[in-house]
Amino acid sequence: PSSTGQAVGMEDVPDPQVPERARRRTYTAKYKCDILTEYDCLNRQGRGALLRREKLYTSLVSSWRDQRDKGVLAALARPAGALPASTSEKDAARLRKENVRLSGELDTARQVIAIQGKLSALLDQLSTNSSEKNTEK
Repeated sequence: PSSTGQAVGMEDVPDPQVPERARRRTYTAKYKCDILTEYDCLNRQGRGALLRREKLYTSLVSSWRDQRDKGVLAALARPAGALPASTSEKDAARLRKENVRLSGELDTARQVIAIQGKLSALLDQLSTNSSEKNTEK
């Protein structure tokens, strides 16, 4: 019986041994480097205390050490996304963009010139037709 006067059944109390949902732990590259640095500086008892405090296994620390030695942790610590472009790559991208813009302007200019030519021919034809009509009268 609880203090509120209601009885608590066994189905109401969660089992402390079974988590609701198991979740895999993930570790950042900085955390792994910090743990490896601290682990390497400690003696046997200190290493055991560190592993218990952080709830880690020696096999995990060993695999992190292998990753560090292969340079994987440095790659993981790099910010996500594309690598910064070199100046020549930036210039090439800028020039490609400018080329596309100028090609569009050239197409527009060619269309305007074609329309002006047609308009000029039409006006010339209209003036010729009107002058012929005036001479007939």
